[in-house]
Amino acid sequence: MIITEIIFWVSISLLFYCYIGYGVILFLLNNIRVLFIKPRNYSLKEIPSVTILVSAYNEETILERKIHNTLAIDYPADKLNILFVTDGSDDASAEIVEKYPAAGLLHQPERRGKYSAIKRAMQHIKTSFVVFSDANSMLNPECLKKMMVHYNDEKVGAVAGEKKILRNKFESVVGEAEGLYWQYESFLKRMDAGLYTVVGAAGELFSMRTELFKELDEDIILDDFVISMQVCLQGYRIEYEPDAFATESPSASLYEEEKRKTRISAGAYQSIRYLKQCLNFFKHPLLTFQYISRRLLRWVLCPAALLFLLVSNIIIVSGVNADLYRGFLLVQCLFYASALSGWLLVASGRRAGLFTVPFYFTFMNYCLVKGFIRFVKGRQTVLWDKSLRQAME
Repeated sequence: MIITEIIFWVSISLLFYCYIGYGVILFLLNNIRVLFIKPRNYSLKEIPSVTILVSAYNEETILERKIHNTLAIDYPADKLNILFVTDGSDDASAEIVEKYPAAGLLHQPERRGKYSAIKRAMQHIKTSFVVFSDANSMLNPECLKKMMVHYNDEKVGAVAGEKKILRNKFESVVGEAEGLYWQYESFLKRMDAGLYTVVGAAGELFSMRTELFKELDEDIILDDFVISMQVCLQGYRIEYEPDAFATESPSASLYEEEKRKTRISAGAYQSIRYLKQCLNFFKHPLLTFQYISRRLLRWVLCPAALLFLLVSNIIIVSGVNADLYRGFLLVQCLFYASALSGWLLVASGRRAGLFTVPFYFTFMNYCLVKGFIRFVKGRQTVLWDKSLRQAME
C-alpha cells in the first residue's frame, strides 16, 4: 500500500508541476528578475532585409487572401521579399501566386513534405532574416517591425509571434476550447522568454536569423518546433513578441482537431531524437530545465501519470478508510465526468461551456497517447492530410 501511495503522490505532483507549478515558478522568478535587469532597447536601430517564406500545399481557397495580407504588411518594399513554396500542390496554388509579381514562387510537382519544401526554399533566401508563416494564417501589419527590434540583442536568434484563434460568428464549437488553450500557451511563452528562451515556436509565425537554419533529415514531422529549437542549441535565444501575431480559424470539427493534434503529438515524440542535446544540462542548463519542464514531462510522463493517479487512487480507497483519498477520487470522477460531458457536447456540435477545460485537457492527453502509438508504429509520415478549418469571414 505504501508503494501505491508513493505512485499516487508522485503522479499528482508531476501533473501539478507540469500544468500549474512550472508557470507559477517562472512567474515568481521573472518578477524577481526584473528588479535586477535593465529594460531592453525595443527601438529599431536599422531596418534589416527580410524574406517571408510561406509554405502552401493545395491552399487555393485561401491563398489569394494570404497574398493580399502579406503585401499589406507595413515594411519597406525594398527590404522585404516574399516567397511562396507550393511543392506538390496539384490545385491552382502555383497559378494564383504567379499572378502577383511582388511574390516569388517555388514549385515542383513532387510532394516530399513541408520540411523538404522549406529546406529547398532556404537555399534561395539571401536576406539576413527569414519569417516563416503558414498559408492559412493572417498576419497583423506591424508584425515584422515588432519582431525585428528584438534582434538588437545579438544573442537573440529567433522571435516567436503570437497565435490567435479567430473568434467570430462562424466560430466552430472546437474554437472556444482551442482559443483557451492558446491563451494558456501564450502565458507560458511570456514566462519562458522572461526567464531565458521560448521553448519552440509555432509555424504560424516565427522569424530567425537565416544563417542559423540547420539542414536536417527530410522526414521531420514537427518542422517548426525542430527548426526553432535548433536555434537554441546553437547558443541563441528565442524571444517572444505578442504584438506580432498570426490569426487563423479553428478546426472545422472535433474530428479535424483530433487529426491535427494526433499528428502534432507524433511529431513531438519524433522530435526528441533530433533534440537530444537539449538534455545536456552542463552545456545548456537553463534550456535543459525549460525543455524538460515545458515539453518532455508533458509529452512523455503526464498521460501515464493521469492513468497511474486514477488507478492508484482506486486501489488506495478500496483498501484504506481515508477521507483524503476518497475526496481525491471524487474530484477525479467529477473531472472525467465533466470531460466526457464536454466531449459529447462538442461532438454533437454544441459548446462545452463549463466543461471546456476538463474536456480539452483530457482530449489533448488522449491525442498524445494516440500520437505516441502512431509514432511507435511508424504510421505518421510527412505527407499528412490537411486538417480542415472553419472558413474565415
